[in-house]
Amino acid sequence: MFAPTKVWRRWHRRVNLTQKRLAVTSALAASALPSLVLARGHSIDRIPEVPLVVANGAFSGLEKTSAAVKLLKALNAYDDVEKSKESRHIRAGKGKRRNRRYVQHVGPLVVYDEAGPLVQAFRNLPGVELQQVTRLNLLQLAPGGHLGRFIIWTHGAFDRLDEVFGTWKAPSTLKKDYKFGAAKMTNSDLTRIINSDEIQSVLRPKNTAVKLNPIKKNPLKNFGFLVKLNPYAIPARRAEILRSAPGKRKAVAENPEAKKKAQKAKKALKARRKNFYSDLLAPVK
Repeated sequence: MFAPTKVWRRWHRRVNLTQKRLAVTSALAASALPSLVLARGHSIDRIPEVPLVVANGAFSGLEKTSAAVKLLKALNAYDDVEKSKESRHIRAGKGKRRNRRYVQHVGPLVVYDEAGPLVQAFRNLPGVELQQVTRLNLLQLAPGGHLGRFIIWTHGAFDRLDEVFGTWKAPSTLKKDYKFGAAKMTNSDLTRIINSDEIQSVLRPKNTAVKLNPIKKNPLKNFGFLVKLNPYAIPARRAEILRSAPGKRKAVAENPEAKKKAQKAKKALKARRKNFYSDLLAPVK
């Protein structure tokens, strides 16, 4: 069923709890890779590091939006807010009359430990979203299904990640019987592994032989390729041409000027044929 929004439409899909937690942790890991954050479209060229962790003292006392703007400018993270503000435009389509008239790019996500005045300070900035570390939402960590959200962490929130999701050795203290999944590779530098002496020593040598694939042409359309397959094609074509215009041969024999022109054309044809055969029989380089 495509268009109708009926009560029996299957609005929701059940997802296992462990899978949802794995998706959140994967989105958190992706937010720590500058390449993925840049690929998502965030402006992080001037920030000191990714992930961006800010001391708790910098957020203390933030009550006004002007103070939040001043803090973001000090961190060189305000460029992403301006980019989100400039991207605001009217939606294309019928959504304009369905209470979603404007769309804009998302900006940075501020993750805090304890709610306070900073929520009121940041909530009015365009594109900026806030989330508590114990209530991380996948829709905010990966908007539109695209990993690499630019996240600004408070120091207290960043320290509580091990407590919330656990580690490879210790389970989570807030989520019952949940232990963070082990990595598939202990060393994720795949390029270094492939280029290592241990791997290169057991690989077979590089194949440098060049295999030339001949170009296949249609002999019914390409006369030169037809001659390669059937050398008799040239006299057969000549006989066909002579049979097709008997009156023209008689007119050429009676007119001396036409006869000279025909002889000249015949010599040119012989020269072209000679060059054709010499190119045909020449060895392939």
